[in-house]
Amino acid sequence: MHTVIGACPHDCPDTCSLVTTVENGIAIRVQGNPNHPMTDGVLCTKVSRYTERTYHPDRILHPMKRAGPKGSGQFAPVSWEEALGDIANRLTAIAKHDPQAILPYSYAGTMGQVQGEAMAMRFFHKLGASMLDRTICASAGSEALTYTFGAKMGMRVEFFVESKLIIIWGSNSIGSNLHFWRIAQEAKRNGAKLICIDPRKSETAEKCHVHIALRPGTDAALALALMHVLIQNDWLDHDYIAQHTLGWDALRARALLWTPERAAQVCGITVEQIESLAHDWATTKPAAIRLNYGMQRVKGGGNAVLAIACLPALTGAWRHRAGGLLLANSGNFPVQREVLQRPDLLAGVQPRTINMSTIGNALLQPTSNTFGPKIQALMVYNSNPVAVAPHSGEVIKGFARDDLFTVVLEHFQTDTADYADYILPATTQLEHWDIHTSYGHTDILLNRPAIAPLGECKTNTDIFRELAKRMGFADACFLEDDETLCRMAFDNTQDMDELFAQGFTNLKTAKGQSLPDAPFATGAFPSPSGKCEFYSQRLADMGQDGLPDYVANYEVAQANAEFPLAMISPPARNFLNSSFVNLQSLRDIEAEPVLEMHPEDAQARGIQDGDGIRVFNQRGTYHCKARLNNRARPGVVNGLGIWWRKLGLNGTNVNELTSQNLTDIGRAPVFYDCCVEVAVLK
Repeated sequence: MHTVIGACPHDCPDTCSLVTTVENGIAIRVQGNPNHPMTDGVLCTKVSRYTERTYHPDRILHPMKRAGPKGSGQFAPVSWEEALGDIANRLTAIAKHDPQAILPYSYAGTMGQVQGEAMAMRFFHKLGASMLDRTICASAGSEALTYTFGAKMGMRVEFFVESKLIIIWGSNSIGSNLHFWRIAQEAKRNGAKLICIDPRKSETAEKCHVHIALRPGTDAALALALMHVLIQNDWLDHDYIAQHTLGWDALRARALLWTPERAAQVCGITVEQIESLAHDWATTKPAAIRLNYGMQRVKGGGNAVLAIACLPALTGAWRHRAGGLLLANSGNFPVQREVLQRPDLLAGVQPRTINMSTIGNALLQPTSNTFGPKIQALMVYNSNPVAVAPHSGEVIKGFARDDLFTVVLEHFQTDTADYADYILPATTQLEHWDIHTSYGHTDILLNRPAIAPLGECKTNTDIFRELAKRMGFADACFLEDDETLCRMAFDNTQDMDELFAQGFTNLKTAKGQSLPDAPFATGAFPSPSGKCEFYSQRLADMGQDGLPDYVANYEVAQANAEFPLAMISPPARNFLNSSFVNLQSLRDIEAEPVLEMHPEDAQARGIQDGDGIRVFNQRGTYHCKARLNNRARPGVVNGLGIWWRKLGLNGTNVNELTSQNLTDIGRAPVFYDCCVEVAVLK
């Protein structure tokens, strides 16, 4: 019996260090690493059951070839030789006409730098395939933060413990950021006030001192009204504004248009809530915002982040290491992506880029001068687009095309795998090397393989190496092994010896020093001006408003409309996007797909708790069970996701209803900008 140090690969800001106990070659237990300060020996319910995932009886352990109609889920086992040979031949034939007819589709099924986009991007760059704009989660908020601060940077999460006010904005930390929640709880015990801003009364919201349940998509209006109150009461740090910000006069003029009365009407909250929040923010020191990505999944999501990101500079909150804002710290990590992904293999060619959030439309596009060649081959890895991409009815039409050649690298036969021509069995985190950054803390983590790959499973990197060999790609970079790739991920400013010795290391600056406790205490923002840019010339140069503003949703709920209810679709607590949905122990906790409704909305429709219901709009219909509770505010319903379609009540999930519209900034999806109606199932 021995233990192996690894890292959690899933899309979560916590990026935990794992300890896997192995007995006679079998992983018998996965635990949080007590020696890693951020993990502190604690894992979420999902990842603590990782052995159940690895040894699941439905795990795909051999290459599979389609043996029935697309979507039927009928497959027959084949050899690796046959599968890889046929895939290579098919891709070679398509590439002879136009390699841009081939598209990779991947996201954060693993957040690893090696099993994610290292060898895979080398392969697609060499091939000259279409590029994928990976926007489906965070690009609206990430780009907005970059326009304001200059990079995806913010507070160090460990210093929230010293904050006296913590605003949790657009996040259910208990379900999606557990280790931050533990820090916030310690701050609460030390006297901090916790305020949650979220349309849903989440598990986190009900444990905070204050919950502000605004309408979906109105966060920018609230932020601008807070600025208005700060200005009216002169609750401003004039010195910080003068020294370390850009565009104050213009922002001030805009904020003065947003009276608390105006914002209260837009947000569906009270004037008193706005004024009280502004008072708390201005007068409590140090004060901090934990912003998350839920609030940017609407048309105006980018502008909302622009507005909220201005608040710490107005009051000088950045002066304290326990003050400011954290959305993501991934901009601190100097990953050598060009070394890992080798864009030089494109040899000067610039393929088109296709947005993953509009994959439904893209797969149905014919060849044209504007779109380019029709997509003829799709390689899916680290993602389950049939379940997670918006407007899934259109996504399925695209995946069901008989002339589309689809290869899926997977652990299980997901909704997407059902539409594959080949399913290739991939390794789990316990079976391969990888290296991980974090967007919630500032440590680098190493994942060592704890066990040998089960069955005939191969790493993502090995699958792309094998395909490269069969397609005649002779570049030496396709021979580099995974441990070598891990060591190439960072330059010599990072302590790789410590990383390989203990499994984690603190991130260092470009000068090899520890990161500062308070990154913007004296300004020094990584923006073009070196300041917090209230006004972004870069946005203005793109034809956008350089100032943050409130941008209304595409679909605004109105009582007498055909689809009068706003719907958001936050994740079910025990799922992570569509990962873990097939684990029976976790599905037993969630029980069934549900829609949370306020009792008033349910009563008006003759709906009782537990009723089977149909949720519908112009895009489709989704069947689930009604859950009447105080988590939903009147006029808003919460469709908890993301269930596999095949495990749903009518073979659909909540993305049957979401649209392929995009955000104002960042080209991201608008999952929470959606109107529906609800009725009892007959």
